[in-house]
Amino acid sequence: IRKKGIKPGKMKKAGIVSIILSVILLLSSCNSGSGGKTTKSSENNSGGEVADISFNEYEHDFGKVSEGEKIAYVFPFVNNGPGNLVIKSAVTSCGCTVTKYDRKPIPPGKGGSLEVVFDTSGRNGMQSKTISVTSNSRIPVVILKITAEVISE
Repeated sequence: IRKKGIKPGKMKKAGIVSIILSVILLLSSCNSGSGGKTTKSSENNSGGEVADISFNEYEHDFGKVSEGEKIAYVFPFVNNGPGNLVIKSAVTSCGCTVTKYDRKPIPPGKGGSLEVVFDTSGRNGMQSKTISVTSNSRIPVVILKITAEVISE
């Protein structure tokens, strides 16, 4: 016996549509009222104040280097914001490049450094590598770049 009303297939579609609408409303309500300003982060531990990472330079050129060398460069930075800065990650574009940085919160006005080590083994010619630095800064991802011309001997 078939009951009158909404068919089972239409009922599923109506349920999916209502879930999608609920998610959209939830997401839009999370963003409303911020006026484009960065909101409080639970990781910066400074009463809702936002960090602001600023590097002295965003690119470094090693020039000509011999294949097989491990070369390093330190990118100094400062926290110019009123909140503590926490670097969450520094991801490189290649396994031949690794980073070292302090994982402790950096107070306002203080600085730190991010070291990049590039292993030129097996490389030849112009090389360009990027480092994506993710933090709780007002600009959450900063891209650093290193270049080198690797010469085989």
